[in-house]
Amino acid sequence: MRSFEHVNASDIQTAIALLREPHTEAIAGGTDLLGELKARLRSPKRLVNMKTLSELLEISYSPQAGLKIGALVTLAQIEQHPAIRERFSLLAQAASSAATPQLRNMGTVGGNLCQKPRCWYYRNKLFHCWLKGGEKCFAEDGENKYHAILGADRCHAVHPSDLAPALMALDATIRVVGPDLDGEISLAELYTKPTESHRQMTILGPGELITEIRVPTPKGDSRGVYLKVMERQSWSFALVSVAAQLNFEGERITDARLVLGGVAAIPWRAKDAENILRGQKFSEDLAERAAEAAVAGAQPLRDNVYKISLAKSLVKQALRALA
Repeated sequence: MRSFEHVNASDIQTAIALLREPHTEAIAGGTDLLGELKARLRSPKRLVNMKTLSELLEISYSPQAGLKIGALVTLAQIEQHPAIRERFSLLAQAASSAATPQLRNMGTVGGNLCQKPRCWYYRNKLFHCWLKGGEKCFAEDGENKYHAILGADRCHAVHPSDLAPALMALDATIRVVGPDLDGEISLAELYTKPTESHRQMTILGPGELITEIRVPTPKGDSRGVYLKVMERQSWSFALVSVAAQLNFEGERITDARLVLGGVAAIPWRAKDAENILRGQKFSEDLAERAAEAAVAGAQPLRDNVYKISLAKSLVKQALRALA
C-alpha cells in the first residue's frame, strides 16, 4: 500500500469539493477499498473520511414516509434494526447473509452498493483487463466459474452486493449529491453495464456520492425472501442469489419483483418472470415457468453453466417459501 493523506470531511459539500480533486477518493468502512489499496489496484494520494458526516448515520421509519437509511449505516445495523426485521425482512435477510460479523460491523450500505467486482482478473494487478482499460476480458477464455451468464458483453464480471438485489426488489430509491448528478433516482438507475466509453458498473462520477436510501413501506400482504448459494458455508460472495418480494390478495399474486445476484454485471431484474407471476395462484408449474423465464437468454461461459440450473432452483425455492 502506498502512503496517502487522510482528511476528515466537515460536511457533504466539502467532501464533494475534495473528491473532485485528482487522486482523491472517499473512505467509509473501507472493507472493499483497503483491499484494493493493498493490492495497489488503486493508489490515491488522498482519502476523504466520510464517517465524520453524522447526518449519514441515521435510520428512520414511519408507515407513511417509509424507511430512510443513511449511506454510512452499517450492515450490522440494518440486520439488527427492529423495524427493518419486521417490515422489510427481505433487506434484513440480505444484510445478515453478507460477509462476516466483523465486516458487517464496518461495512456501510453506501459502500456495499458501490463495491467493485470480485473478478480475480480485475483484482490482480498483473492482468490489465478490459474493465481496467485494457483490451481483453481474460475471463472469456480463462477461469470463469464465478462469472456472468446474463447480459455480458466486453466484461464478464458480476456485481457482488447482497443488499442491491434486495433493495431493488423493494423498489428502493437513492439520494445522490454531486456536481453533475444531484437528486433522487431509483436504485436500478445507479447500475449500468460497462461500455467502451464508460468502463464502470455505476453511473457515479468524480465527487458524486450516495447520501441516503429510501424504501417505501410494502403494501398489504407483502412477503419477501433472500436466498443465496455460496461456495463456502462459512462465508463468501454469492454464486447466485435471488431477492423475491411478492404481494398477495388471498392466494393470488398481485405483484412480483424478482432480482438475481451473481449472474450479471448489475443486479438482474427478471421482468419476464415477474409478468408470468402477476395475477396467478402459486403452483409448481407456475414456479417452473417463472424460473425458466428468469434465466432466458443466458449465455454461460465454459465453467459456469451450473449457474443456470442453480438460478432456476433458487427462484422456485423462493416462490415456494413465499406462497
